[in-house]
Amino acid sequence: MVNYDTVLIRYGELTTKGKNRKDFIRQLDRNIRRTLKDYPDLKYERTYDRMYIRLNGEDQQEIRNRLERVFGISSFSFTEKVPSDIEEIAGTCLRIAQENPEKHTFKIIARRHDKNFPMNSDAINRRCASDILKNTGYKVDVHQPELAIQIEVHKDYTYITSEKIPGAGGYPTGINGKVLLLLSGGIDSPVAAYELMKRGLTVEAIHFAAPPYTSDNARQKVIDLASMISEYQGSMNVHVINFTNLQLKIYEKAGDAYAITLMRRMMFRIAERVAVMQNCLAIATGESIGQVASQTLESIACINSVISIPVIRPLICQDKNEIISIARKIGTYVTSILPYEDCCTIFDPKNPVTKPTIKKAQDYESRFEYEKMIEECIEEKEVVSASPELLKEDYL
Repeated sequence: MVNYDTVLIRYGELTTKGKNRKDFIRQLDRNIRRTLKDYPDLKYERTYDRMYIRLNGEDQQEIRNRLERVFGISSFSFTEKVPSDIEEIAGTCLRIAQENPEKHTFKIIARRHDKNFPMNSDAINRRCASDILKNTGYKVDVHQPELAIQIEVHKDYTYITSEKIPGAGGYPTGINGKVLLLLSGGIDSPVAAYELMKRGLTVEAIHFAAPPYTSDNARQKVIDLASMISEYQGSMNVHVINFTNLQLKIYEKAGDAYAITLMRRMMFRIAERVAVMQNCLAIATGESIGQVASQTLESIACINSVISIPVIRPLICQDKNEIISIARKIGTYVTSILPYEDCCTIFDPKNPVTKPTIKKAQDYESRFEYEKMIEECIEEKEVVSASPELLKEDYL
C-alpha cells in the first residue's frame, strides 16, 4: 500500500454556486474540520477548487471513513505531494506502478493547473508513461486501466494519486438553513434526515411519545436513530413531546376513522410552533405518497391546512424499497425495525379514512379545547442532544 501523505478534496457541485461559492466552501471547510477534530496533527490548505489536508502520520483509513460522510465533497484522493519537477513526478509515478505488481494495465491522467509549467498535460502523460513502459511489464489501456495514476501540477508542488474515492456529494450541511423533522422510530424519517442534510440543511427533530403506551425502549430507539444520523452534522436536538393526553382526547372525541388525521393535524400544529421557537424555516417529514392512509394526497392536503410554514417531504416520490436501500446504506435500518412501537402504531386504527375532508376534521376538533392541550405539550417538552458520542456510550 502506498504511504500517501496528503488528502486532495474536490468540491464538485459547489463550483457552480457563483457569487455564493465562497460561503459554501467556507461551510464545507468548517464541517470537515469538525468531522476530523479528533486528529490534531492534520494541516489544512484551501484553494479555489480544492482543499488539501496534510496527514502528518494520522491514520489514513480513519480519515477516509470520516470524509466519506461529509456532504459537499464530490470526491477525494490520498496523494503524494512532490516538487513540481518532471523527474520527481515521473519517478513517483514509476514507483506507484511498481508497488502494484498485481496490476497489468495503466493510464496517466495529468492536469496542469500551473500553465507556466514547461510541459503541457499530454507531454506529462507521455513522459511518465514512458518510464513505466520501459521499467515494468505494464501496458497502456486508456479505456479501462487497472491502475489510473492522476497528476495535478501546481506552481510549487504536484499531487499524485492512483485512487479517486467518491464523496457523499450534495451541499455542506448547514449552508441552507434549518428544518424541524418529525422523527418516528420507523425506517422513513431517519432517511429523510439524511436527504435533508445532503441538501445543506441543518436538522432538528421532534418526536411524539405516548407514555405509558409507548415504552422507554421506543423512546431510546428514536434517540439512537437521531444519534446515528447526527454524524453527518455533528449533533441533533430532539424535542420529545408527551402526546398521551392529546392523543387519548382525539380518540374519545373523533373515534377510529379520523383519529390518525387529527393526530397528524395536532402534530403539525405543535411542530410549527416549536419550529418557530427554534428558528427553523420549515418542518419536514418522511412521508411517501400513498404509503399509508395519512399519506394519500387528500390526507396530506387536509393535514397541511392547519399550518402556514413550508413542509419539506424529501421521500415523497420514493417507494419503500428505495427508502430501505438508503436506510441500509446509512446504517439505520436494523435499529428502525426493532419491535418498539411509536405513538402512531400503538393506537393503529382499523379503518382509517383515506380521503378526509377539512370540514369533517374541523367538526371533530370543535368538540374539545385542543389549543390548551397543545400549549401544555410544548411547555412540558424535553430536549435531548443526540450525537454519535451518545450512541457509543449507550452501546458500551
